[in-house]
Amino acid sequence: MRGLRKRYGRATAVDGVSFQVRAGEIIGLLGPNGAGKTTTISMILGVLEPTEGALSAPPPERMNFAAAHAPLPGNLTVAENLRVFSLIFGVPRPEARVRELMRRFDLERFASVKAGLLSSGEQTRLGLAKALLNEPRLLLLDEPTASLDPATARDIRAEIMAYAARGEAGVLWTSHNMSEMEEVCGRVLFLSRGRVLLEGDPRALPAERGCANLEELFVAVAREPLTP
Repeated sequence: MRGLRKRYGRATAVDGVSFQVRAGEIIGLLGPNGAGKTTTISMILGVLEPTEGALSAPPPERMNFAAAHAPLPGNLTVAENLRVFSLIFGVPRPEARVRELMRRFDLERFASVKAGLLSSGEQTRLGLAKALLNEPRLLLLDEPTASLDPATARDIRAEIMAYAARGEAGVLWTSHNMSEMEEVCGRVLFLSRGRVLLEGDPRALPAERGCANLEELFVAVAREPLTP
């Protein structure tokens, strides 16, 4: 994306954002609530139309998305949800793919349970299984481990890191968990009020900016005034 902007009347939600997600790379999109992270992801997905700027993304059938705030249809069972989305994405051999992902995300015992009856953590795992159904070239994750216990979150991180390490797909990941971002991301972008204020290696950036860790840097960048 180059110079991407999204305005609502006089308010600007995203203000000239430019970056690239490369195959095999996990990028962290960081910033306080209201910084423009979800708006940016929505424009990439085609849910929102940019006001200005250029955006190049894979076709919809080669992207996918998961977020704790976007649960799947609650009146469908776990298996039904995955089957329906496998058909939407045109997944080859959908039954085998659904079985594989239910096993990988520990969902087999919930196959006949309606998604609306799952716990928040179980719904999160279902959303991540859905997000990998079509083996997307671009995987967009908005707080994907927010509702998971530490052990399950660790397993999910390992799963996503292994997926990116195959070198065929890029991952754009938003999170407020700074230790998670240090573990999984090769690069992070700090957004504040719709602008990218800082970019770099999450393990090197804090020291470069005189901070003890990424969380301290997050707080400093979030409070840093914007300059023309």
